[in-house]
This record gives sequence, C-alpha cells and structure tokens, in this order.
Amino acid sequence: MISQLDHLFLYPAVSVKISTPSHGPPFLTFSKMQFFQSFEPTSTNPKPFIVKSAAHSPITLYTDNIPRVVKADAESALFDYLHCTRGLSFLDAEHIGKNSPRFLERLMENVKMEKDVSRALSRFFMYNPINEFEPFFESLGLKPQEYAALLPRGLIFLSDDHLLLDNYHTLCDYGVPRSEIGRIYKEVKEIFRYEVNVLGMKLRAYERLGLSRSTVIKLVICNPRLLVGEVNDAFIRVFDKFKELGFDSNWIRGYLSSKNTYDWNRVLDTLCFLVEVGYSDAQMVALFRKDSALLFAGSGKQIYVLVGSLVKLGLTKDDISVLVLKNPEILSPKCAKNYWKALHFLFEIGMGLESIAEILSRDVKILSSHSIKGVKTVLRNFNGDKLSLCEAIENGPSAFFNLAFNQKKCSAEFVAARNPNNIVEKTDFLMRIGYLENTEEMVKALKRFRGRGDQLQERFDCLVNAGLDFNTVSSMVKQAPTVLNQTKDILEKKMGCLRDYLGYPVNSIVGFPSYLCYDMERISVRFCMYAWLREKGAAKPMISVGTLLACSDKRFVKYFVDKHPEGPAMWENLKKNQYHQAEPEINIIIMQ
Repeated sequence: MISQLDHLFLYPAVSVKISTPSHGPPFLTFSKMQFFQSFEPTSTNPKPFIVKSAAHSPITLYTDNIPRVVKADAESALFDYLHCTRGLSFLDAEHIGKNSPRFLERLMENVKMEKDVSRALSRFFMYNPINEFEPFFESLGLKPQEYAALLPRGLIFLSDDHLLLDNYHTLCDYGVPRSEIGRIYKEVKEIFRYEVNVLGMKLRAYERLGLSRSTVIKLVICNPRLLVGEVNDAFIRVFDKFKELGFDSNWIRGYLSSKNTYDWNRVLDTLCFLVEVGYSDAQMVALFRKDSALLFAGSGKQIYVLVGSLVKLGLTKDDISVLVLKNPEILSPKCAKNYWKALHFLFEIGMGLESIAEILSRDVKILSSHSIKGVKTVLRNFNGDKLSLCEAIENGPSAFFNLAFNQKKCSAEFVAARNPNNIVEKTDFLMRIGYLENTEEMVKALKRFRGRGDQLQERFDCLVNAGLDFNTVSSMVKQAPTVLNQTKDILEKKMGCLRDYLGYPVNSIVGFPSYLCYDMERISVRFCMYAWLREKGAAKPMISVGTLLACSDKRFVKYFVDKHPEGPAMWENLKKNQYHQAEPEINIIIMQ
C-alpha cells in the first residue's frame, strides 16, 4: 500500500522549452497533454521547480571600517582611472566606482599605509592594471563568489568586450536598473553576445504585444529567459487569456516580484486546469482578483502539488473538479500548503489510502484553513501510539482537530499585508507621489513605507488637509519616509501641538519634516519649556522647530533651560509630567 505512494510528493514534470510564436489552437488545446494526464507516475524523479532566485537589493557597503573621506577618495580614484585613463563613459565609471565596495576594500589593502589614498591608488593603477570585469560585475549586483566563474578568460579591460558593453547599454537605456542586470547576466549570459540592435528588437517585440515599457522591464528582470530565442509562446498564450478575461494589458505587472522567477508553461497549465475542472470566465476573474498569488506565487506550483497528491490518492478527475468548485479557497497558496501538510501528516502516521481520501474530501475547509502540528507533537497525547491516533481521527475528527491544529492566528493586519493586491496599491500610491516604477528608489521606498496603500494615502491626505501643498508633502515624505508610518491620529496630534503650544503655522515644519517622527513626550516637554521661556522673555520668538527638537537634552538645557533662574526647576517639573499623562496640568503651567 505504501509503495503506491512513491510518487505522491513529487512535482510533475513541466516543459520549459521556449517555442516560437504561432497562431495556435484555442485556449483549451494549448498544451500537448491535458492537465490531469501530467500526473501519471514516471520512472525517474522529475526536477522540482525552484521559485526563488537571487534577487539583488541595492548594494550594501562593506567598507564601514574605512573613514568616509578615505572611501570617497578611493571611489574618486577608481572613477578617474576608468573614465580618464580607460575611456569608459562618465555614467559607467561613476556607477562602478560607487557600487563596488568589496573590490575597493581589497584594492585599498595595497595602499593602506599611504596618507594620500587618491594619489597612492592613481600610482598603483599606473603599474598594476586591474581586472575591470570584477568591479563591473559587482556594480551589477553580483557577489565575488557569484561572478568568479563569469569572468572572461584572457580579458581584463571592459572596452575589449564590445558586445557585452553594447548589450549592457541597451538594457540601461531601456530602463532596467543596473543593479538587476547582474542577475540577468548570471541567468542568461548568452543575450550579452547578441549583435548590435538584436536585444533592443527583442525588448520591443514584447511592447508590440500591448505591454508598457515598465511591464516589459519587470518581466525580463523576473524571467530573463524571455529574451532568449523568439517571443515566448507560453507567455503569449497566458497574456492572451488574461486579455480575453478582461484584464488590462499591464495588470500582470503589479503581481510580479523581482525576488521570484516564473515558469509560463506551468502558469499556462494551471489556467488550463481551472478550465478543465469547470471554472467559467467570470469565476476565474473573481478568483484572480481575490487571490492572484495562486497563479504567480510559484507559477501555480501549489495547485500542481495539491492535484497531483489527490490523483495519486485515487480521486478521479470528476471528484477533484467537484472538490475545487465547492472549495475554491484551497487553490490559494497558503490553504494549499496547509492542505498538503495535513495529507503528509495522515500519510506519516500510517493511515490507509481510502481513509486519507475520505478525510481530505470531507474536511476540506478545516484542513486548508489551519496549519497542523508535527506528528511527534501530536503523538505525545497518545503515548506515541500511531494506531490509537488513527482510530481517534476516524472516530472523532473534531477532537483530533483541537489537538493537532496550531491555534495561534496571525492578526488581520498581518494577513492583509501579505496580500499581493496590497503591494499593487502601495506601489500605485508611491508612483502618485513621484516615485518611478522599476527603480532602486522604488524598491527602497516599498521597504521604508509601512502600511497598505489606502492607509498611506489617508496619512498623506491628513497632511494635505492640514494646509500643506501636495508637492510639498510629497517632498517631505521622501526626506522622512517614517512620517507616513504613523497613524492619522498621531499625525493630527503632533500638528495640533505645533499650532496650540507654539502658535506656529503648519508650513514651519516643511524644512524639518522629521518633526513628525519624534515621540510625543519629547515634543510636549520641549514645546512647553520653550513656551514658558518665551513668555518670561528668556527666549527669542519663532525659533525653528528643528532647533528645539534635534539637539540633545544636555544642549537644550545649556542653551535654553539655563537662560532663566527658574528654568531648571520648571524643566524637571515638566519631565515628570508627560504630555499624555498630565495634559491639563501642562496647559495650566503654560498659561501662568
């Protein structure tokens, strides 16, 4: 019986062959074999599809132990060598100089005893030509261990590889971030051997499908193999199906992540499966709008694993179709994972195939909506007896569920934050305030701004409604992104402190947006102290907010508190009465 499950947890083999575009058959026949046929047992273990790839964030500097001035001199020396001596363009030399910290660190070991680093490195370059490919690849986002095998043999000067530079410039000019080009080079090195204008023609071929340039950029970053050969036939069929369902041509862009790679043949087969089990176009649209991750998170891998497991348990195509139509939630990545883990649990404790199939069919909603504990953990309640556990599950599944499921649940906000739709809304908001899509600035902004798109918009509108100009607020939040990481109530309270305690206009913080990032205790105590000093004539009127808040307590006491004989006593009194604990008392003190 157990031998029948040999292939239960194997992924189905998926073809990744890139075919030439053609006017193929209707949607239902775009695969040579039907979806369910792909789950026939095979004699060899198919290679699992790997979802995540090495997505490269903006480069992290590893020269923190080197003084900033020395580091700047080293970057300048490398720039002068590449631009003035070797003849690279200004932009190329500048990018390499500022984004190859590991190479610079190794380079500076040769002149670490010199006082004038810039002069020493210039002299070093005269007699020791460097391998320019090393800082070049590092500036593209690759680590030394990644690009070591990619270094060309017999070449050390970039200018000697005209095809590499030409195709590199083609991607840069098209808008692909330089820090992402290293990933593309690592995955599809052959596209950098294209003759002049070939790569540009391939990029424009995808634009002719109706995709915007920003969407094409996102596609080639996530799936560089689209640039190998002709326009990918599987992608065309997926794209045509989305248009047939009524989605915008660039709808797909918001659900692609540079941290993942995508198998369009698998996405295509997943769409085919949904049609085969009976989903109408309207149902598919509703399904994708509710949870697009089932297609793009792993290219539908979870559906493959789920359906493959059910087929190997003995469920027929009709059984699976009814199961999926009645319980569409099991197609979401998280639910499919929970369901698969429950199946694995039942198999590991030695339950029979028929019993497993019955439980999986009967308790779909419960099994897919909860994460199950490990077998060893659950067996502790049965003294390690698997047979007793199997009998308990068959006789009283509800009692078993209470023991086996993790009861700890994530907060609604955490679950919502992981929804791909929220990433799209957040990106749209950032684009509205001036960030450009597919740029390193956008990547950084997505990490710095916390909250859903609608929450960020609400906080942004709060500042605009307070009397600030839209462009002014946009500039402020770019300088201090954490401003929008606070709730609307907190922002309103801080704006109120500015107006009520000091009588300052709201535009007084335009030059110091970080004011909104300080905690209420610091703001209230210092504003109250300054208001008291101002009434006593011991402080100048209209001192800037930055001057009042940015300095340390020691400097504030020296330059403000000590200016009045009663200042230190008042300062200590104010610190004991925090704003949120004694607001009425503080107001009385100010009025005195």
